[in-house]
Amino acid sequence: MPLVSMNEFLPKAKANRFAVGQFNMNNLEFAQAIMQAAMELNSPFIYGVSEGALKYMGMEYTVAIAEAAAKKSGLPIALHLDHGSSFEVAMQCIRAGFSSVMFDGSHYPFEENIRLTKEVVKAAHAMGVSVEGELGTIGGVEDDISVDEADASLAKPEEAIRFYEETGVDCLAIAVGTAHGMYSGEPNIRFDIIREVTSAIPVPVVLHGGSGVPDDAIRKAVENGVGKINVNTENQVACTNAIREVLGKDAKVYDPRKYLTPARNAMVEVVKSKILLFGSDNQA
Repeated sequence: MPLVSMNEFLPKAKANRFAVGQFNMNNLEFAQAIMQAAMELNSPFIYGVSEGALKYMGMEYTVAIAEAAAKKSGLPIALHLDHGSSFEVAMQCIRAGFSSVMFDGSHYPFEENIRLTKEVVKAAHAMGVSVEGELGTIGGVEDDISVDEADASLAKPEEAIRFYEETGVDCLAIAVGTAHGMYSGEPNIRFDIIREVTSAIPVPVVLHGGSGVPDDAIRKAVENGVGKINVNTENQVACTNAIREVLGKDAKVYDPRKYLTPARNAMVEVVKSKILLFGSDNQA
């Protein structure tokens, strides 16, 4: 099966009150773990690739890995640029074979964010590629970008509704109190903002910073119309902990397969738990 646009499954997710997970691909083991978990539970999923990960893996390898996973699994899989910084980067990814892109103009003034996002939407839709936009500023650390909690800003529902109406994005990430990375305390998620926005627009709201959010809060977000949830840090932590455990027990281990196999297995369990939590199992 070829890579697909997120429109192959996100409208169904919103209509049937489940969410599809975006699990970030950082190397081959991440990609394999995500695919294995999804195959076991018959779930659609999204490979998220940040610009930092793209530089690390290389464009050709990234697309080839995702295409191989789609062919092997037979599942609906979207290859999605995460937090794309410009029109040019989005177009590079589309030309290379990405089936979905995010343009993150949240750091621009509102009107400029709309203008730039519209340009990406127009070009991407002409090529059958889905687009995610972002409004508000999500705190935490992603790649080399760090946003202090004090600088994070919640999305305004009236602006989010207007943003969708003027850009025509296929899903909309709004800042509602989550953050990238792991939490030192429990996040204060603004479900009222989620409800107001999702009840007014036909496309799903996206929850960034899904790692470490309590299960009850995730369920409530999905019930209120969140149709896409991003997870990366929990997989990174599981991967690293498994490697540390192997090397901590035997300092003589030098074969990467000896520690990357348990790392991959640990990530499979994380992804399976998220798929079940999001309710996307048996929705492929």
